Amino acid sequence: MQTPSAPTSDSTGRSSAATSNRQIAFGQAAGNAMSMKWAALLDASAVVCSLAGLQPETRKPEVRNFPAIMRDTGGWRYELAQQGVDDLAAIMEPGLAALLAVSARGVSPAAAATALWHEFVTARAALLALIPPLGIKRLS
Repeated sequence: MQTPSAPTSDSTGRSSAATSNRQIAFGQAAGNAMSMKWAALLDASAVVCSLAGLQPETRKPEVRNFPAIMRDTGGWRYELAQQGVDDLAAIMEPGLAALLAVSARGVSPAAAATALWHEFVTARAALLALIPPLGIKRLS
C-alpha cells in the first residue's frame, strides 16, 4: 500500500496541490466554497454600485440563496452555476481593483463602475436563469 506524500512547496511557497490544475469534488465543501464566493461577489457588487453613484439594491431571496438552491438542484445546472460564479469572480476581482486604484488617485470611477455594474447585473441574471422553474423536480 502506498502512503500519500506530504504536499511540497514551489518557489512561491504555495503547495503543489494548490498549483495543480486538478479539481477535486468535495461534495458539501464545494457548495460551501461557492456560497462564500457568491457572498464575496455580492459584497463586491455593492462596492461597485456605490462607486457608480447608484442606490444599493435590495437583495431578493433567490439572489441571496442562489448557491443553496443550485446545490439542491444539482446536475448540469449546478455545474454551470459553479463555473458561472468562477467566471463572474474573474471579471469582478480585477475590475474592482482597478476602480479602487482610480478612486485612490482622486479620479471619479463612476463611468467605469457603472459599466462594471451593468456587466455584473447581466451575468448575475444569466446565473439566476439556471434556477429551475417551480414544479421541476430537483435532484436530492
